[in-house]
Amino acid sequence: MADVVRHKRGGIYFEDFHVGALIEHGLTRTVTQMDNMLFSNMTLNPQPLHIDAHFCATETEWGRPLMNSLFTLGLMIGISVNDTTVGTTIGNLGMTDVTFPAPLFEGDTVNCTTEIVTKRESRSRPDAGIVEFLHKAYKQDGTLVAQCRRQAFMRKRPAPATVAV
Repeated sequence: MADVVRHKRGGIYFEDFHVGALIEHGLTRTVTQMDNMLFSNMTLNPQPLHIDAHFCATETEWGRPLMNSLFTLGLMIGISVNDTTVGTTIGNLGMTDVTFPAPLFEGDTVNCTTEIVTKRESRSRPDAGIVEFLHKAYKQDGTLVAQCRRQAFMRKRPAPATVAV
């Protein structure tokens, strides 16, 4: 995707997304207990599976807290933003097929990929189109820990300015 025209903030315009392209994101993130506690508390999620080490050690098959799945989803999509949509998205239209096939724990390091699945022009706005992404998150050993399809409403490239002579 070296030949794309990027927004000044780095995002890709609708025209430059190519179905089938796979983006391997350079950002990675080691997740922490603080991430889990803050996110769970900010979202009013009292699930002890995320915030109670004693409960997890004595009453779960995991033996330790699982990372909050919605934190994992947000992190996965967030990691993709610099390489795809920063400055060029009008808004998210939806997320589907969200799965968490393996657990993510404090101390794991997440890396992500994004595949461009489909794209189509907007029927109502000539300056925009819809791109469908397949985001995948892996932990350091290559285990897939999350994936989802996301539909985003994307800006087209601005028309070149014309100069009157």
